Amino acid sequence: MSQLSLEQIKTQLDSPKSSDRMVALAMLRDVPPESAVPLILKVLDDESLQVRSMAVFALGIKQTDECYPILAQILENDPDYGIRADAAGALGYLGDSRAVEPLLRAFYEDTDWLVRFSAAVSLGNLQDPRARHALLQALESDEVVLHQAAIAALGELQDLEAVEAILRFVDSPDWLVRQRLAEALGNLPTPKSIAALRYLLRDSHPHVSDAAALSLQKLEAVE
Repeated sequence: MSQLSLEQIKTQLDSPKSSDRMVALAMLRDVPPESAVPLILKVLDDESLQVRSMAVFALGIKQTDECYPILAQILENDPDYGIRADAAGALGYLGDSRAVEPLLRAFYEDTDWLVRFSAAVSLGNLQDPRARHALLQALESDEVVLHQAAIAALGELQDLEAVEAILRFVDSPDWLVRQRLAEALGNLPTPKSIAALRYLLRDSHPHVSDAAALSLQKLEAVE
């Protein structure tokens, strides 16, 4: 992208209209991280929550050395739970193992379920075994969305020892939980996984049965 185009983005980020600022952030998609991050930081404390949300997410995509500490600080200190959840999600995109500790703190200590949900998803994305205990604990939560996130994340971790813990959700009344279970079992090659997937093949929800079929094919291909 030309320098002129970057100047246009800078100008648009100073627009009084939040819609203009959001468009400007979207225009950074093809800008190299080193050039994009300073512009993203211009609106990190924007008065519009939508603009701030986009900016936080962008820091997870446009990765430079300064992104991790900024996102970790937002996750720990921002007063808005939506922004904290955005920071948790962005940390998962960074692929930086340092993010495991702040994400675990958020999972255990944050009072909002959306932040804990985003932290659990990102812990799965990072595929770090240090997250195992927290994810197993999430299975005991009263929040169904945490069950969804934890099951998916344990699948990402390829934690064979977690198979027993997640199989109790095979008859969950929430079809998304059953779908996440079917998807996760595709990464967990055990005889019990295969038996559960064959059971889920007959699930009444097509998304669940389709996911089970794909996972079963995946496991049978590596046998």
